[in-house]
Amino acid sequence: MHKIDIELVEMTLDVMKYVIGRVSATEHKIGKPRKSEELKAAVGETITEKGVGGEYAFNLWKEHLATANVPVDHPRNLAFVPASPTKAAIMFDLITSASSIHGAYWMEGAGGIFCENEAMKWMVSLTGLPEGAFGVFTSGGTAANLSAIVTAREHWRENPEYQREKGLIITSIGAHSSVKAMAKVADVDIVMVDSEEHLTGDALKEAIATLTAHQRKCLFAVVATGGTTNAGIIDDLESVSKVCEDENLWFHVDAAYGGGALVADSVRHLFNGIEKADSITIDPHKWMFSPYDCGAVIYRNMELAKNAHSQQGSYLEIFKDEGAHGFNPTDYQIQLTRRVRGLPLWFSLATHGTDRYKEAVERGLELAQIAGRLIEAHPNLELVREPSLSCVLYRRIGWQPEDYTHWTYENHEKGFALVTPTKWKNGDTYETCSRFCFINPDTTERDIEMILESMV
Repeated sequence: MHKIDIELVEMTLDVMKYVIGRVSATEHKIGKPRKSEELKAAVGETITEKGVGGEYAFNLWKEHLATANVPVDHPRNLAFVPASPTKAAIMFDLITSASSIHGAYWMEGAGGIFCENEAMKWMVSLTGLPEGAFGVFTSGGTAANLSAIVTAREHWRENPEYQREKGLIITSIGAHSSVKAMAKVADVDIVMVDSEEHLTGDALKEAIATLTAHQRKCLFAVVATGGTTNAGIIDDLESVSKVCEDENLWFHVDAAYGGGALVADSVRHLFNGIEKADSITIDPHKWMFSPYDCGAVIYRNMELAKNAHSQQGSYLEIFKDEGAHGFNPTDYQIQLTRRVRGLPLWFSLATHGTDRYKEAVERGLELAQIAGRLIEAHPNLELVREPSLSCVLYRRIGWQPEDYTHWTYENHEKGFALVTPTKWKNGDTYETCSRFCFINPDTTERDIEMILESMV
């Protein structure tokens, strides 16, 4: 055996030991960021002409660099929208990378794309969209939202009257920041309904009524939210869909975070109306227990997405040939080159079954209700609003914004927990408060109690 092969085998074994240790451990350190200068001092020069060697570099990672990250699956990481990929999904992410599959075209990635499509069929079934609806996996919610809005805009511009116009969309201030970001990239204007509570059909009609004649001409889409990132609020999708139908507007639902709750019987009715959407965003790397990065965009009419996104090029023609015999994911979203990022989700679903997914999501919903009861029973704490989905907003009575910030950093510095403050619009002003988001079914009631007890 050649020396290089022996080194490769040894490195492979080291990596597998690390992964096995990571997925089998019952407790992890929460980790904390370190300044770039500190990390540089600890590891020195790593990119050199001759290389430092795999074993040395790997040890640098384990000893100095791995601990400078905050694992999203720590049970007391309740900030932002955390994640909790299943062990099956994590392990199959290794297979996905090791398999070197180009997931753009069926000709190169048929096996992987087949598996992705099996997982996608299940996701689409949760939405209630009619037969013919389907979707593709993307890098995340921003790419999914962008793909959907570009599809909507291009469909709108099929009318020659609109081809030189800059489009306009309406959403609410509770919408995810990616909606504003993708509007910039798509070069469309955006009108925000000034409410963080759920967007209703009446509020949407009022917003449309305030538009100028030219703005109304350019309005082509509405983005509703199926679970706001800040507070877990689900817009009134039924009434919003009715307005969109009456006004001939594309109806997009950003359910990047909340879409996982479509599997939960206890809250599925809150999403009524999502089946009338023209497009939907769901991030499996949030509440469907997949590793980063895995988003998805689903369309009612796939041909409209293909018309908007299918790329042409002489060297690509072979992929379009009859001999390719299959589904080409790149035709339906903005990315050409793509990994088969839906593969870990497929393997996890195949391993555990959809009932286990339902149980895990229901646990996140239950944890939010438990936290709500603990907060109401605490003499120094109170809810800002009732828990919604797995989000809980609450205040420490008497605290100022800097108190929340100090508390967050103190707990993080101790390696105890990561719970961050947010802002909630209360009338005409914004209030700083604290926020839980429960994704990980391994979070316990005692974890919640200890975090609340630290708010002295």
